[in-house]
Amino acid sequence: MNCEVCQLKELDVEHFEIREVLRCILHTILFHRALGLVRPKDIDLELFEITYVQCGDVELERKIDEKIDQFIDRVEKHPNKKNQVIIICLSFYEVKNKQATWFTNKVERLHWEQWYINLNVAQHPKGHLGKSHSSKVVVDPGDIATEARSARRGALESSLRDVLFQIIRFVNEKKDHVPPIPNLEGVSFPYEITISSSSDSAFGMDMFKRMLQTGHPTMLS
Repeated sequence: MNCEVCQLKELDVEHFEIREVLRCILHTILFHRALGLVRPKDIDLELFEITYVQCGDVELERKIDEKIDQFIDRVEKHPNKKNQVIIICLSFYEVKNKQATWFTNKVERLHWEQWYINLNVAQHPKGHLGKSHSSKVVVDPGDIATEARSARRGALESSLRDVLFQIIRFVNEKKDHVPPIPNLEGVSFPYEITISSSSDSAFGMDMFKRMLQTGHPTMLS
């Protein structure tokens, strides 16, 4: 099966921006790959002048927030690193039944689309990241000068807009690989979200295997 891969533009973020940025990107991708009837819900970001759309599904929102919590926990476990690039991979797949053998299971996941979200997390004194499932976020805990903070925030907002347009272009241009709509409950194709750092050997092997299977990742600038 052909698996289309999209490497999204790398974003430079601080701890307190992680939750909003990931919610925005993950929900935007899942909304554009939604199945059947959804109840679109506009969400205004509090840190940026950006509005994105969610599917309006409580269970989907819960799962995404759980993964974001895992991501934040991973970042906090490595506080001594100057900066760390952490990759979130959102994969859509089909479930295929196959004949069981000594080495394989009966059910196989065949990935048909993968999105790589690349965050370069700056290490600054930690503030409260919060695990609230509302859209509320905390103020910047850093001791950065106001002008410098404003300039950096503006650059991130512009880059985040680029990522959203990149997602839209990709889903509009890449359609032939999308499988028939499965007879499943839920608002989305089956998907999984995995978290890796660029230094993980497992991540490197996974990328190498994926390159062999699909060729070079698709990059939309």
